[in-house]
Amino acid sequence: MSAERAAAPAIVFIGFMGAGKSTALAAARRAGLETTEIDQLMERALGMSIPVAFERLGEEGFREREAEVVGGLLERSAGGAIALGGGSILSPRIRAALDRHTVVWLQVEPAEAWRRIAGSDRPLATSAEDVERLLAARLPLYEGLADVVVPPGDRGIVARALPAIRALAELPAGTRLLWASSSSGEYPALVGRGLLGCGWWPLESRRLLVSDRDVAALYGDRLGPLAATVEVEPGEGAKTMAEAERVLRELAAAGATRGDHVVALGGGVVGDLAGFCAHLYQRGVPVVQVPTTLVAQVDSAYGGKTGVDLPEGKNYAGAYQLPAAVIADTGALASLPPAELAAGFVEALKTGLLTGGPLWERVRAVESLDPAGLDDVVFACARYKCAIVAADERDSGLRNVLNLGHTVGHAIEAASEYRRYRHGEAIGLGLLAALRLSGAPELRAEVAAILGRLGLPLELDPAIDLGRTLDALGRDKKRTAAGVGFVLLAEPGQPRTGQLVPADELRAAVEELYG
Repeated sequence: MSAERAAAPAIVFIGFMGAGKSTALAAARRAGLETTEIDQLMERALGMSIPVAFERLGEEGFREREAEVVGGLLERSAGGAIALGGGSILSPRIRAALDRHTVVWLQVEPAEAWRRIAGSDRPLATSAEDVERLLAARLPLYEGLADVVVPPGDRGIVARALPAIRALAELPAGTRLLWASSSSGEYPALVGRGLLGCGWWPLESRRLLVSDRDVAALYGDRLGPLAATVEVEPGEGAKTMAEAERVLRELAAAGATRGDHVVALGGGVVGDLAGFCAHLYQRGVPVVQVPTTLVAQVDSAYGGKTGVDLPEGKNYAGAYQLPAAVIADTGALASLPPAELAAGFVEALKTGLLTGGPLWERVRAVESLDPAGLDDVVFACARYKCAIVAADERDSGLRNVLNLGHTVGHAIEAASEYRRYRHGEAIGLGLLAALRLSGAPELRAEVAAILGRLGLPLELDPAIDLGRTLDALGRDKKRTAAGVGFVLLAEPGQPRTGQLVPADELRAAVEELYG
């Protein structure tokens, strides 16, 4: 066996019992890959079934033999696909050997895992409580090892994701893949450095670029052959119905057909506008989102919400248009001015507040922003956003949590005619108001300290009329007959949606922003 072949990475499926690793291996086999199932390999090596091996050797003895057999296989593996046992990742040797492979984590919820394995002879999982405990203990290991995250889905999900998974070996080192799936579709979301210009592209049809003038000059030539380029002015002012009509007409002038696709290169404004136009053009063409700002890479590029602003409010006209793919080149963050990077980080801060746990600990510890050190934050935020969208794509319930800080933030943007504050700056102020309304003064003070460290505004410009801000709040697009529902949060990881707030309390929270 040549050294080159010996060094070939394998696709290695990891995950808890019942996650579907055998099904994934079958998909890899149908795709022409050589496959190895570790449970079967271990039974051959031990000369006994795994339950018997646990009984005779004990868990410690079994893990020692597993480290030898599986560690050795991974160290010499020459490609193909391998499905590890649920607890294989407990071995330091095996974890180290996984470093050169493409590691695919198949997620499963505890209740579903137990439903699938109940009645089997799994030696460590004899009850739903065992499953929940073991999965919670192993979760950090799965997360830390994964190059690819595949959410729970039907039996065909890995087969559909496999082309993107296989492509990962050819992409820049460190690239991670999230397979995003929700009720109306699924797509690969890639996060890594050097993705722009690496040569890989998710679709084979003609590409029609929509970008703002500044970003197109920086990165437009890295996107391969383009059938046309449509440029818009930078900033929120481009998100109008008039500009959408101009973009649509330029696509038509370029001869775009339903067999082509739009490429949205830029920040949240371009992503919203280009996605909206892709939804409308000839009743829908695919869009590939290529976010280049932090706010877009951690939030707006995923989930399919698109739209433009009306004088009456932000995103008052919009549509759902899931992307065909998201390509987030975190190297592009280095081109952002510090103030733009800081404003974008507010969306990561919001996500940390919503998730609690490790992501909150990560974002709350930030003293200053280094664009070279944000890849983990981008990927974690993308995972959270896509999980929320998977559960509630059309914003009928759970997805409302993503509006934390946005109700007041959007009102501030509207009241200032989208000229005074960057989106993230307004949302930061909105977070302070939301935490005041939540009755969480200590958490509000901590968030204010984080915003202050990053040079973000903590007070509203007195030139922005209080009455206009309150009027914009009353027109929030999520209002119902009962009123405007707020997302409130008394502690990280515990958001509450649809909370009605007395008018006097709301006024006081906004007035507080004026200092």
